[in-house]
Amino acid sequence: MEVTTKIPPARMFRALVFDYENLIPKIIAPKAIQNVEHIEGDGGPGSIKKITIGEESQVKYVKFKIEAIDEKGFSFNYSLIEGDALTNNLEKISHDIKFMAAPDGGSICKISISNHYTIGDIYIKEEDIKAERERALGLFKAVEAYLLANRGDCKIKVN
Repeated sequence: MEVTTKIPPARMFRALVFDYENLIPKIIAPKAIQNVEHIEGDGGPGSIKKITIGEESQVKYVKFKIEAIDEKGFSFNYSLIEGDALTNNLEKISHDIKFMAAPDGGSICKISISNHYTIGDIYIKEEDIKAERERALGLFKAVEAYLLANRGDCKIKVN
């Protein structure tokens, strides 16, 4: 999936990779996401976080592991490793996100669900993959709307 935004790559990357713990549950989607909890690690590769989902969702929580972060290249790889979203048929789902500069000063975000690691010999339905894409796009658009309305938030800090 490829999405364009008026937000520059550095700012969108910061919001979705580093500031999401505060941004998502408290400001953007307080009913959809209750909290984000740091479980293990220092926030870099190998770190594990738990997202508790709101009461209205069938999914109650997910845990994800940060696989890789490239701050200069604005790319991020993580895997969902536990939770209701995996059902009993999936070991994990890996995602890759990369932000690139767009000609208009905004960014192009490439989001890919790189692999579904299945338990046994099962088939992933196209409608399930489409639903994952729709959730990702909804979250992306909510972050974009927040950043457009709050131009001072989620800026890269220069030392």
